[in-house]
Amino acid sequence: MIKEAIILAGGLGTRLQTVVNDVPKSMAPINGVPFIGLVINYLQSQGIQHFIFSLGYKSEMLINFIESEYPQLDKQYCIEEEPLGTGGAIMQACKKVNSENVLVLNGDTLFKINLKSLSNLHVQKKADCTIALKEMFNIERYGTVDMNNSNTVIAFTEKRFCQNGLINGGVYALNVKNFLKENLPEVFSFEKDYLERLFSIRAIFGLKYTTHFIDIGIPEDYERAQIELTET
Repeated sequence: MIKEAIILAGGLGTRLQTVVNDVPKSMAPINGVPFIGLVINYLQSQGIQHFIFSLGYKSEMLINFIESEYPQLDKQYCIEEEPLGTGGAIMQACKKVNSENVLVLNGDTLFKINLKSLSNLHVQKKADCTIALKEMFNIERYGTVDMNNSNTVIAFTEKRFCQNGLINGGVYALNVKNFLKENLPEVFSFEKDYLERLFSIRAIFGLKYTTHFIDIGIPEDYERAQIELTET
């Protein structure tokens, strides 16, 4: 069972600035509670014990909140001096992981997966990476992911209207040693340069979930989160 998590929380929240000013996306308040707090609480409920926060924009704001609200949390921080992209940020944070596998997720998304099932599949398949996939309908904002009957990812499709399909939910089980061995640049996209470029030659798997998913990256979904999410 995976017990460590990397939370990517360095985003500027550019698209949210019409409704939330001057805070990182993951600090956007949901009914008075910074979104990152909801993510931490959920991960704790799923058995995560060690947290690595990958921070950039206004990192001191996040650190102050976490230190104040979660003083006993087993935690470390990775601060990007320059933007590294999602891949570079994960690569940097992976150097602080103690275990063979780590959970990786975005600090502005809450996807209530069963972490045990993702962890079990990842270990069983000896995967390089296992993606939590969300079943969605009338998809326009996201690209889709195809997999076969053995859960192997076989295709990534660009954003387009799709009546139903599986989207990348932004939650990954990742084999740390194998990822750190990849010959990747210092700045890169985890989604484009690792997953989409290497899925056919790496052990990349997916697991479908129908559980609650919300990404607060755009104002419409941020407003929806105020209704759908509670303080816990």
